[in-house]
Amino acid sequence: MMSAYKKQIGGKHYKDHKIQPYEFIQANDLNYLQGVIIKYIVRYKDKNGIEDLQKIIHYCELEIERLNGNKQTYIEKYPIAY
Repeated sequence: MMSAYKKQIGGKHYKDHKIQPYEFIQANDLNYLQGVIIKYIVRYKDKNGIEDLQKIIHYCELEIERLNGNKQTYIEKYPIAY
C-alpha cells in the first residue's frame, strides 16, 4: 500500500513540488492560519489563480487580527439567531 505522504487526492497541484506544503508546515510548527497561507501560495498558479491569492489575503488579515488580540471567534461574532 502506498504511503499517504506519497499520494494526492484530486489533482496534482502539490505533487510536482520538491517539498509538500504539509511537510513544510509540520517541519516549521506553523499554526493553522500560517499553514493555509503556505498551502494557497504553493498552489495558486496551478489551481485557482486569483481566487487563491484572495484567500491568502483573507487568511493574512485573520492572522493580523489574531496577533492584534482579536480573540473573538466567528461563532461569537456571528451567532445563530434562534
